[in-house]
Amino acid sequence: MTNPAPLSEKRAAILVEEDFEDRELPQLLELLRATGMIVTVVGPLADTDYRGKRLEAIVRSDLAAGKARIGDFDIVVVPGGYAPDRIRMRHAMVDLVRDALESGKPVATIDRGAQLLITCNALRGRTATCWPSIAIDVKNAGGKYVDRPVVEDGPVITARKWDDVPALADVIVRVLTNGARG
Repeated sequence: MTNPAPLSEKRAAILVEEDFEDRELPQLLELLRATGMIVTVVGPLADTDYRGKRLEAIVRSDLAAGKARIGDFDIVVVPGGYAPDRIRMRHAMVDLVRDALESGKPVATIDRGAQLLITCNALRGRTATCWPSIAIDVKNAGGKYVDRPVVEDGPVITARKWDDVPALADVIVRVLTNGARG
């Protein structure tokens, strides 16, 4: 991953819940933190450990979703695995994603994270990618599904799976450095 400019002033909120994809979230956290970006892990509760669906990784939250405000962040990142299904039941987490979209700030999702975009009615007329099992949900929500590693459509950035984490991190860095395309 290239680091075109220091990102020490940029702030990312990465959502977490139980059953995130073990191979995605820790790697994404590591890649984004390596840029110098300020990364805050936002969970239902602060200072709480959340386990991946394979029980191979643990991620600790920094901030409770009820205390998170979109004005404090430049981007919101939604993990994959089964966590998005839990996250969409958390009003404060859904509100954070919705507030980001309404303010034009980027929201990046990976894997089943696109479920949050569906919940926020953010896919109508947009091109997106995701884990194949929810491609039909993207289409039913009015989005155009494509099978590509990463898709950027305005402020909405989507990625398919763990193999695409480095490409997703590169797009996040580019967007926060140069602005969104699409």
